[in-house]
Amino acid sequence: MDERPRSRDVARRTLLQAALGAPVAAAAAPAVLGTPSAQATEATAPGGGPVDAHSPRFTLAVFPDTQYLLDEGGSDPEPVRETLRHLIRRRQQDNIVFLAHLGDVTEHGTEREMRLADQVFATLRGKLPHSVLAGNHDVPSGGDDQRGDTPYLRTFGPRRFAGMSTYRGSSPDGYHSHHVLDAGGRQWLLLALDWRVSDQGIAWAQQVLDRNPRLPTILTTHDLVAPDDAGHAALSDHGQRLWDRLIRRNDQIFLTLNGHYWPAGRTTLVNDHGNPVHLHITNYQDRYYGGAGMVRYYRFDLARNTIDVSTFSPWLLAGDPARRSTLEAETVELSGEADRFTVELDFAERFAGFAPPSPPPARPARSVLVRGTVAYWRFDRDGLAGAGTDGAAVAAGTVARDLSGNGNDLTVTHLHASPPDVLTWSADHHQAQPAHASLRFGGGRNPDRGAVLRTSATAPLTRARFESGYTIETFIKLPDPFEGDHAFMGILSWEGRSGDAGKTSGWSPDEPTCSLNLSGERFLQFVVYPVDRDADPTSWSHALPVGRWTHVAVVNDGRRTVTYVDGSRIARNADEDSRGITTLGKPFAIGGTQFAAEYGQGYYGWIGDTRIVAAALRPDQFLTAVR
Repeated sequence: MDERPRSRDVARRTLLQAALGAPVAAAAAPAVLGTPSAQATEATAPGGGPVDAHSPRFTLAVFPDTQYLLDEGGSDPEPVRETLRHLIRRRQQDNIVFLAHLGDVTEHGTEREMRLADQVFATLRGKLPHSVLAGNHDVPSGGDDQRGDTPYLRTFGPRRFAGMSTYRGSSPDGYHSHHVLDAGGRQWLLLALDWRVSDQGIAWAQQVLDRNPRLPTILTTHDLVAPDDAGHAALSDHGQRLWDRLIRRNDQIFLTLNGHYWPAGRTTLVNDHGNPVHLHITNYQDRYYGGAGMVRYYRFDLARNTIDVSTFSPWLLAGDPARRSTLEAETVELSGEADRFTVELDFAERFAGFAPPSPPPARPARSVLVRGTVAYWRFDRDGLAGAGTDGAAVAAGTVARDLSGNGNDLTVTHLHASPPDVLTWSADHHQAQPAHASLRFGGGRNPDRGAVLRTSATAPLTRARFESGYTIETFIKLPDPFEGDHAFMGILSWEGRSGDAGKTSGWSPDEPTCSLNLSGERFLQFVVYPVDRDADPTSWSHALPVGRWTHVAVVNDGRRTVTYVDGSRIARNADEDSRGITTLGKPFAIGGTQFAAEYGQGYYGWIGDTRIVAAALRPDQFLTAVR
């Protein structure tokens, strides 16, 4: 189940919004602590301001074995220093929320080497939260985390991390720590475990997980998976123990990172809950110049449901490209399948077992009746008679009330003697929609069928001209699979012929004066005949996805029209001037568009809350804005 680097058209762009678990209190520090010079109080990124904890894109930096560069027998710590300086310089731009070192900081773990490591890592003091764990070259390799005092513990023990905002505590022995990261609008747990975890260490890690049951977890350690000759990876002996005793049992752990072995490799295993766990080796000490301070970026993108991984040497990047030697040019950035790849991960689905998303609750109609609201329809019990049974047919003659109080009620009409199931009630809805309900339309052509909800011919909306501007909003969802020919099906419209309004310059005098439709390529088409000219400014979107809810807003400021999809302005908005909507005193309808004053096919898919406002609203005023 190894993930492969490949491109992907991502179907969902939804931020994870999950309830956050409370972080566990910091464990008591052992008697043996880091040197005073190692203490730090974290600050924002110097010269660039703080990272953005709410952005759906953030970076976890991973620094593998640096032992050959911090070796008292002869080494060069400058590549390590430059990597740390690079991370500080780029912290805000790359939204780097944390740095995890994977162990083997030094070659021999001596007092002298640890003093050097202390000086080098002091670069991060107060500037970037981080963890450093012990590898087999940092401590006596014959024991586990119960080994007691070492130069490593005095340098990278709990006291070093105590001032960081991410730090939540260490194990009693001091060799394990855990951090809580604020990123992507939620919290994440990072475990930094010793290279040999005792039974006591496993019990401590389990306690941390138990106290933070809703936090997705990244486990870092030095020895977990080892590479094979094909660039993949398999559990080492110690890794098998961690997998069986800790990782596979805890669904929270979705990603593990380790060094120790080379070359780099990765694999995916399935835990006891049936979910994938991604296990990666990151180590470049076998490469030119002891790895040249190579660092790996894990760029989380919660909107695209991906983790983009890249590996490069900031030290080599800082040099003059024209003067790079052959080995430097080959090492500056790595592009092999184990070094640069994308992990595709549906975060909401993967975390649903322990941290299910908490969508906003339904909002009452009064909360979205902004100034200038002309009409507002929703299909829950507040707005639709008989709503409440998923899949139940909505009978002809059923009324959807205009909750604005302006009298623009809608009445269900079945087209072309369509069967009762052509319109059904549904509990499906956009997660940001005020009402947790929608209508499922079963329209189609050959033969024409469908259903529409229409105002009466005397409703105020039939005569409204909107010359000072307007906003028309709705939520739609297209079925997956999207079967059949539904080209230019109508979503909403005003009835009547544009030709009867004296409009002759458009595509056809038989089309209505205003309609929102979907082309055969699933492009939105908003066409309007303004009141001040004989023209039909038309806006077109990109191809809409299937199987997911989409919010659509058409905004006119009295001069021009701009269409938004999911809060984003589309490219193909009409340049022509456009003031108001020409109306003929004919009904407004949801679920279809007339041609030559007759309905053909009806809409195919779901429609949710729909609102019309006699003003140009900003995106932060749309129905999706949860206040």
